[in-house]
Amino acid sequence: MSGTFIGMPAFPKAAHDAVRNTTLRANLRHATHTIRDKRAVAVSELDDWAELREAGKRIKDLTLSGLDHYLVQLEEAVTAAGGTVHWAADADEASRIVTDLVKATGETEVVKVKSMATQEIGLNEHLEAEGIRAYETDLAELIVQLGEDRPSHILVPAIHRNRGEIRDIFASEMAKWGRGAPDGLTDTPAELAEAARLHLREKFLRAKVGISGANFMVAETGTLVVVESEGNGRMCLTLPETLISVVGIEKVVPTWRDLEVFLQTLPRSSTAERMNPYTSMWTGTTDGDGPSAFHLVLLDNGRTDTLADEVGRQALRCIRCSACLNVCPVYERAGGHAYGSVYPGPIGAILTPQLRGTQSEVDASLPYASSLCGACYDVCPVAIDIPEVLVHLREKVADQGGPGHRLEKAAIKAAGWILDHPAALAAGERVASKTRALHPKKLPGPGARQWTESRDLPEMPAEPFRDWWKKNRAGDPTGDRP
Repeated sequence: MSGTFIGMPAFPKAAHDAVRNTTLRANLRHATHTIRDKRAVAVSELDDWAELREAGKRIKDLTLSGLDHYLVQLEEAVTAAGGTVHWAADADEASRIVTDLVKATGETEVVKVKSMATQEIGLNEHLEAEGIRAYETDLAELIVQLGEDRPSHILVPAIHRNRGEIRDIFASEMAKWGRGAPDGLTDTPAELAEAARLHLREKFLRAKVGISGANFMVAETGTLVVVESEGNGRMCLTLPETLISVVGIEKVVPTWRDLEVFLQTLPRSSTAERMNPYTSMWTGTTDGDGPSAFHLVLLDNGRTDTLADEVGRQALRCIRCSACLNVCPVYERAGGHAYGSVYPGPIGAILTPQLRGTQSEVDASLPYASSLCGACYDVCPVAIDIPEVLVHLREKVADQGGPGHRLEKAAIKAAGWILDHPAALAAGERVASKTRALHPKKLPGPGARQWTESRDLPEMPAEPFRDWWKKNRAGDPTGDRP
């Protein structure tokens, strides 16, 4: 993954600062509660939601089990339809491929429809370094770009901004990127949307190169699919002469028929709609209709390594609906920036450490960015057991050592020895009971103090249970049992 977010503090420090931002917390609380309440209504309309969820899980697992086959089939179908397929092992290679393709057209600007994969690889920054300006056209992405900000939500990247903040960004920054905001712009949604529409329209009509992602790729036909709500995607996908799509290899599905499941579950889980306002599909190129050149960049960037993990690979089922973010009590209070990744929330806590590894402090902290309440699993439309993967990744982080984990491993090893030696355990219990007046109320050490700041250590009984049992159950047939 890109280093765009690297350099941020680990999750505990970032979250510690974020929860003190009252405006941020109010914005997040209002937005997430509104979205998840609407989603619950939309999902309740389908009597077979559980069956659709299981079907989505099975389709994704089937695809992942034969990913090599389906990717080759996809490449053959895209090529036969007039497109060109490029394979990118990592972020640098993907960015180089896209940059070279844009340079080959002679253009110095591109329009983009929201693609988390391009954010993952830091494409905009790479293009800018090569003298190419990328214009985000999704409304929320536009807000983030104009504000020199970072996305904080999968579905609503500017969820941390309220209408007043957006108005100020448009008024002060929009003119630097093209058509300025109208004089007297207010913070009413209709006026903000109209300002964005006027600003973007000139870019759509001028741009010769479009860059997109894709929600799904169909192996049997070579078809790519983008679902969106604003129409900017349709403009980016049809008006430019060259279209470049950067897509993670896990987005492939075997057949056209498989789309039927996801086109029911994705909109209801993400925007609480029965169907997306715009569902765009394209297969290669067609003379006289749409772009004359189509390039598909298939991105690995850690996905193959993730696939090799039998527990962690289920994160690759994700269809980026963001339902898990909207029910997560940790995300609601900390916000997306605290995760240090383009993928925030519960899914980011399991996906990012697998794509990037857990060597950095921020990545090693992400599996702990959860209360393990399980709400994320309950709402996931492809049944990713996020709590299971979190615990699995915590074990990996602990095994690699590092501050706090070496002491933890030593403590677990000592506990294992004690529990294997009953006499030593009994002696330790008696010593602990006799010295209970000297026991601290809080554990020493910064890590332990964080745990016990709001918890009291249990009070040690006056005598061990073994001793009490022997004294009080001496006449019982089981009294001899310790």
